Formats: sequence, structure tokens, C-alpha cells
Amino acid sequence: MPSPHPDEPPRADARRRLAELRSEIARHDRLYHQLDAPEISDEAYDALWHELRELEARHPELVDPDSPSQRVGGAPVAGLESAAHLAPMRSLDSSAKEAAFRQFDARVRRALGEDAEIVYSLEPKIDGLSVELVYEAGRFARAVTRGDGLVGEVISHNVRTIGALPLELDGGRRPVPPLLSVRGEVYLALEAFDDVNERLISEGKAPFASPRNLAAGTVRQLDPALAAERPLTLFAYDVLEAGAGEDGHGALTRHQQVLEALADWGLPTNPENRLVGSADAVWAAFEAFAERRDALAYEVDGLVVKLDDLAARRRLGDTAHHPRWAFAIKFPPRKEVSQVLRIVASVGRTGVVTPVALLRPVNIGGVTVGRANLHNREDLSRKDIREGDTVRVERAGDVIPQVVERLAGPPGAERGAPFRMPEACPSCGTPLIDRGPYTVCPNAFGCPAQAVARLVHLGSRIALDVEGLGDVTARLLVEAGLVRELPDLFDLTAADVERLEGFAAVSAAKLEAAVRQAARTTVPRFLVALGIPEVGPAVARALAERFGTVEALRAADAATLAGVRGIGGVMAAAIAGFFADPRNARVVDRLLDGRVEVEPFDVVAPASDALAGETLVFTGALAGFTRGAAEALVARLGGRAAGSVSQRTTLVVAGADAGSKLERAAALGVPVVDEAGFLAFLEGRGVDPVELQQEAS
Repeated sequence: MPSPHPDEPPRADARRRLAELRSEIARHDRLYHQLDAPEISDEAYDALWHELRELEARHPELVDPDSPSQRVGGAPVAGLESAAHLAPMRSLDSSAKEAAFRQFDARVRRALGEDAEIVYSLEPKIDGLSVELVYEAGRFARAVTRGDGLVGEVISHNVRTIGALPLELDGGRRPVPPLLSVRGEVYLALEAFDDVNERLISEGKAPFASPRNLAAGTVRQLDPALAAERPLTLFAYDVLEAGAGEDGHGALTRHQQVLEALADWGLPTNPENRLVGSADAVWAAFEAFAERRDALAYEVDGLVVKLDDLAARRRLGDTAHHPRWAFAIKFPPRKEVSQVLRIVASVGRTGVVTPVALLRPVNIGGVTVGRANLHNREDLSRKDIREGDTVRVERAGDVIPQVVERLAGPPGAERGAPFRMPEACPSCGTPLIDRGPYTVCPNAFGCPAQAVARLVHLGSRIALDVEGLGDVTARLLVEAGLVRELPDLFDLTAADVERLEGFAAVSAAKLEAAVRQAARTTVPRFLVALGIPEVGPAVARALAERFGTVEALRAADAATLAGVRGIGGVMAAAIAGFFADPRNARVVDRLLDGRVEVEPFDVVAPASDALAGETLVFTGALAGFTRGAAEALVARLGGRAAGSVSQRTTLVVAGADAGSKLERAAALGVPVVDEAGFLAFLEGRGVDPVELQQEAS
């Protein structure tokens, strides 16, 4: 049968030419996005794209999912799924103080020994979104947000649109592991951020507060077409997991080699990365980098310091929160001067009434700030902040605005009267009470402001993640009387929502659908959504792992809760008290009465009762175990690994750089052993030495 296109190449030739075009475009993408060294003009590059699209249009059966043409994004996804990371994505220990970094360096040197050669790898701490990039057989398989460090949201459909991301890794210089997990940072350059905001403002829409907010909001969109319109980019900076052997992570002994491998495979790495050999050199590099901070093309908030030696990293291990071999030196918060126009009282989710300064808008590090936290009445009195004062404002952690100090005005100038906290709640009129330095509205279930805040918290990403349930919508729902308590949200229909200002049939249906989708959730997310005092994502997960279901948790008393790893007596009492409160119990009952479906959490039963009734505390760095592995072993043997020393502690296990827990143990007469003593303690209770060796490995 003759071809409908006389000049069209045969199928075999088309397949070969498509492979050439895809390879050539990928090469030029890498030259442009990663090396800043384009070899051809924009017109020649466009011609390659034009030929690729035409040839794929003639041979749709030859279109490859990894073709550059597929970066523009496919169909929108129904919702963001969750996926477990191949390896934990931990946070970093950090500080803006030189003394804190020096202490980190001293701990590393003590743990590794005086003769150890310490080399640090330095890299900019980009203010973006941390992601896991997974490649299978060299091809991009998925991208997952950091989430809680163990599980994140799958955002592959959006990350695929990033031009700097290779859809297929280059195995020419070194073999690509069959399974590779890479940690990277997705970000938006400052110039691109300004362009996006300028376009939004011209369209009458609200601009984004920071490049990080824009990047994070973009990759979590359901429609990849939006991500394709915004010039996101990324840097890869570590290998989380890879196959062992010569083609995997096992052949790499230093972080510098990891970065070289990432670059060889075609992943973009930051050219600012460098090696130094001393703490003095680190601090000098940090100070020099701080001076160049505003000249960089992207927003940074510090410098990350990592041990270059991977074997030394394994010796130091990790805490549950951060690796012991890395430290982030943060830049001092950006500060600017503004004027306090008014001071108002704001009611939060837990009833705490906080004084807030309404400021003359000021730009701090690219973000317009018009409100700043004054914390509590005692802090406000100590700083003596009044309406009309000129103040210095900073973004703590470059995020949260707060008033640092009052600046002296002209001599003899009159100041406004000191601000007095209201006697009644500004939201519901209930008389306020004092709890320490805080002023509190005790009307937890009748205060509209608290109801709005609880509703916003329930819909937040760390809780049930209800898309579209922000502050404005929550306020409309409460003011209209549609939601008085959290369970009311799940009784809403689109018809109810459509009556609210700003809602039409489509937007009302979307909110109803989002609520229905969020109504099926996990135990950790449900516990966070309830707003239990002291319970964030990490504590919620620990509770879920211990009890498995909400019902089992509600039945636990404070003593049982105190036995959960990471939960002390004060926190246990707060959790037990929350569930014992009849009003809270009624809310939980209504939620679980057909409104919210909470999937049971898998509970790992102890492998034995060898340590039943025993409580162990670990301090310092162990050589043969990570802290997490040692605590998990104790739990599997029926014991409890606590975070602090008390009279109930059976044994304290002290490794290198043990801290103040030793003093506490001595004061209470609690036995202290080293790592060898810990192993002997376990063997004395019938634990198989082979199991200990397997756990250590």
C-alpha cells in the first residue's frame, strides 16, 4: 500500500530517525539546562523539535513515553497518590550560629578519632522542594515529594515536564544501576519567579509569596499542563538507594564520586559544590558564599556541610530526625525596618489569643510582609511594641515574619499607649483566661475563630489534605453555619456550598469531591487532623505503629501511651486527656460514624518478650548500630526505647559523644553501659548473637 506521504521514510527508517532526534534533543537540553553551553541556535533547536513532532504524528505507534515531546504533560491525574521512599529522606540539623557548627565538627572528629582525615563537601541549601527521583532500568519511573520522610506524594506527571530532568539516564560513561533513587531539589529561578508573578498580577490574580511556594504549588497540581508552562528546574545532590556492585552505589566511596556519577548519568548537579578540609575552611567558604547570596540566580538560605567519606557516614549513622554526618549553616534571617500601623488580637486553633502587628508593607528577601507575630503578652510587654512604633522585622527561618525589636524614634516624640490584651474573645465574646504567658479563649467548641482554624488545619497537607479548603472557604463555611464542628464538613453537599459567596456549581462540586476523597484516610493523617495537642506527623505515625487503629488508641491510658517510643509523660497525659474529654469524644464518634473511613495501620508485633518491662535509653553515636536500628531492635524484643532518662529506665547505653543523659543517669542511679555492655545485656536475656549481627549490618 503506498504511503500517504511520498517523502515519508519507511517504518524502520522512521524508528531510527526518531531515536536520533530524541537523543540529539536530549543532548542539547543537557547542554542548555545543565552546562549553560548551547552548541546550536534556537532556530536549529526548534527545527529538531519540528521534525520530531511531525515524524511522531505520522507514526503515533512509535511515540515513546520518554520522548522529549511527552514533557508537555499528559492528561490530568485524578489525585495525588502516595508512595514509600526507597530510603528515608531525613531533615538536616541546622543553625545560624558558628558555635553550633563548631560543635558539630567537634562531634564528628571525636566519633571518628583523632587520626581520621576529615574532608567536607559543601553545597548551597536551595530554598526549593526536596524530591525523590526513581529510575528503573535507566528510565525515569516516578518522582515523590519528601512528605514525612518515609512516605510522600507522587508528582511524576509534573516533574516529567522539567527540561533539566533526563527521562533516560546516560550509561555511556558508567553503567546505570537497574534501580536508582536520587534525591534532588526542584526550584524556580528568581527571574522566572518574577515573570510568573508579573503575569499573575496582570491577570488580576494574587502573586506567590516566594519561589519555594510557587515551586511546591506547581508540582502538586493535578494538571501537568500548568507545570509545563512554568520553568521549573532541579539539581540532583545525592543517591538514596542503588544496586550494589561495580554498577551501583557500593562502588562509590566518597560523596564527590556520587556527584560525578550523577553528572555522568546526565542528572544536573550544582556547579557551586566544592570540597574543603577543615572547619575554618568551611566557615570561610560560608562567609564568602553569604556575600554572593544575592547575586545567585536562585534563592538560598544557607550552606550544607556533609562528610565526603561515605564509610565514615555509615559509622556515624543517623538519628530519627537527621544524619549525624551533615549540618546546614543557615543564613541569618533577612531583616527590614517597618512601622506598626495597628496591633490586633488573633485567635488560633487551640484558643490561644496572639497579638499580631499589622505593618506598613515591606519587602523582605523577595516577600512582601504586612503582618508579624508578637508571640504573647509577656513578649510584647518586654519589647514594649506599640502602635506607630518603627520596628525591625525579620523572617525567622526566612519564612515566618516576626518583630525583633523597637527602634528609637526622634527625641521627644510621643508614642501610642501600650497595647492591652482584650478581656473578651474578639471572635465569640467569651471572657479570656491566662495560662502562663498566654491568653486563651476557653470556648473551644463555640468560638468561630477556633472552628475556622481547626477546619483549615484538618484540610492542610499534613492532615486530610482537602484541596480548596483554605482560610477563606473555611471562614465562609463557619459564618454561614454550615460547619460548627469538624464532622459537619463531611455532611456538606455541593448544593450547600453553592450558596456561599464566590462559589458556582463547578467549584462547589469540586469541593464536595475533595471532601469525599479526603474522607478515606490513614490513622496518622486522621490523628493530625483532630488537632490533638502535641501530636504532629511523627508522633501520629508512632501512635499508629503502636496501636494500629483509632479505637485501640482511644482505649489506651496515659501510662500505656508513655511507653510509646518518643512520647513522654507530659505528651501522654495531653493525648489521654484529649480523648477523655466528652466533647472531643463526641466529635471523634461523629467522624467515625460513617463520615470518615480510617484504614487500619499495620502493627508489627514484638518478635519476643525478652525485654518485656525493660526501658532503655540511647545516647551518643554507636559504632555497630544506627540509633533507629537499636531502638527498633529493643521494640521487637518487647521493650521500650525512651528518649529521656527517668526512674523507670532500666539501662542507659552510651556511645561516642554521649550527652547530658549521663548526668541524669548518675543522679538517678541508673546503670550505664557502652555498646559492648549493651550486646552482653541482650545476650544475657537470651537474644541470639547472630540476630544482633544481622541487625547491626
